[in-house]
Amino acid sequence: MDYLIIGAGPAGLQLGYLLSKTGRNFLILEAGSSAGTFFKTFPRHRTLISSNKVYNGTTDAELNLRMDWNSLLSDDPELLFTRYSDRYFPPADVLVKYLGDFAQKNRLPIQYDSRVTRVTRTADGGFRVEDQQGRVFEAKRLISATGVSKPYIPNIPGIEHAEQYTTVSVDPKDFINQRVLILGKGNSAFETADNLIPTAAVIHVAGPSSIRMAWRTHYVGHLRAVNNNFLDTYQLKSQNALLDGNVERIEKRDGSFVVTVSFSRANEVKKDLRYDRVIICTGFRFDASIFDDSCRPELVIKDRFPAQTSEWESTNVPGLYFAGTIGQVRDFKKSTGGFIHGFRYSVRALHRILERKYHGAEWPHEELPAKPKALMEAVLARVNRSSALWQQFSFLGDLIVVGREGTAKYCEEVPVTYAHDSAYGDSESYFTITLEYGPGHDRVDPFDVEVGRIAQDDAMRSGEGRYLHPVVRHYRKRELVATHHVTENLENDWTSEVVHREPLKAFFTRELGMSNTGERTHSAPVESQLQP
Repeated sequence: MDYLIIGAGPAGLQLGYLLSKTGRNFLILEAGSSAGTFFKTFPRHRTLISSNKVYNGTTDAELNLRMDWNSLLSDDPELLFTRYSDRYFPPADVLVKYLGDFAQKNRLPIQYDSRVTRVTRTADGGFRVEDQQGRVFEAKRLISATGVSKPYIPNIPGIEHAEQYTTVSVDPKDFINQRVLILGKGNSAFETADNLIPTAAVIHVAGPSSIRMAWRTHYVGHLRAVNNNFLDTYQLKSQNALLDGNVERIEKRDGSFVVTVSFSRANEVKKDLRYDRVIICTGFRFDASIFDDSCRPELVIKDRFPAQTSEWESTNVPGLYFAGTIGQVRDFKKSTGGFIHGFRYSVRALHRILERKYHGAEWPHEELPAKPKALMEAVLARVNRSSALWQQFSFLGDLIVVGREGTAKYCEEVPVTYAHDSAYGDSESYFTITLEYGPGHDRVDPFDVEVGRIAQDDAMRSGEGRYLHPVVRHYRKRELVATHHVTENLENDWTSEVVHREPLKAFFTRELGMSNTGERTHSAPVESQLQP
């Protein structure tokens, strides 16, 4: 067959849906008895932190997807997660039901109860996959959509004494009057801490790095406001605390644990602290154990993710691709590739890459006249409505490839690095269009009224904006020659004739080398005055 997909979670289902639409021969292997098995257990406290905003004041389906972080992409208006729950942070069990319905209604070919135990290469360069029941499957190409399924355990002496987030009790009554140490400073750690506030005597949350708040960094994997009640209890002196430092060892003594902490803020002072329970909440990693030496992918980022090209292909195993959460290595902690509302678009881009690479299909595009007004209109129409560019900011971009015959191809949702790495990068003239936060956006407190902001009608200072706004860049054979920032707007409405439309049209006029009448004045694009 053409493709084998490992995992019937959101990414595997999304890719399966797209492959079915193009008539490819594929099969999805799922370890569990139904789709979305991971979400039957996680998050442990059973509330999603992905937005589910039903009422947005618009009937535009594309705009609504900006606030719907759980739906997969399909042509069926009934297969929207917002039809399943109206809670802003919905129960995880509803997502399980939604994913099951998505698989069933689209009649996706899924082999359930098929836990993959071994992956090897075939003589012709394909893949041979065995499951726990001894069944064997072969395909030309393999896509791993398993997520990060293996707990990441820090290398600390005595860590075997600690309990894991994956199995620890979630009943607060099991922690009455206990002193609890939680290792980790991410959402799983604070989700666990918040759950224990009413009953635990003391809760300490420990880790060597500073807490990064999602509302400041704009990375939704950082600590979310819905999980940070614990910070109030710390700052308002309710016996709880953050420990900024490294846990050096855990020792079991007289029915409790003595933990040695080397503090970061106090000249590396060390202190021994006693706890009744220690819980590991340090996240997950990709499990590469199923791969034979002949096709084991190289790992990166503390061995937590497989290394990948701009096509989401393994850097050392040709034909092995990754989809979903494990594809986030391409935009790690910079955009939203690790989450459904981001990777549903990354998976669609991956599908288009596969179609282009193996089946001779062109990237979907619209033909436009290569004239300033036409390109300006097309760009602003997209940035004012697109969900993909909104969710996958800085990472996915629209692409305009200018031809020699006075036309241009407008391609939607192309990974920016792929645009440069692929044949598109050989083009004499092309533009990328992204939505981006400005430089230094994560170093400024957005609630500090003393921090200056760019006026919404100040087109001359548009490049200084920190809020989300469109950025258009002009390249010639991969070399950046000019950048234009469309002035930010509080309500993301980039339609002003004076502030948005005319400056962008002028940018295209300069870069296309045209006069105000639309006549070409020279053959090569010139460098914009709005250089980054």
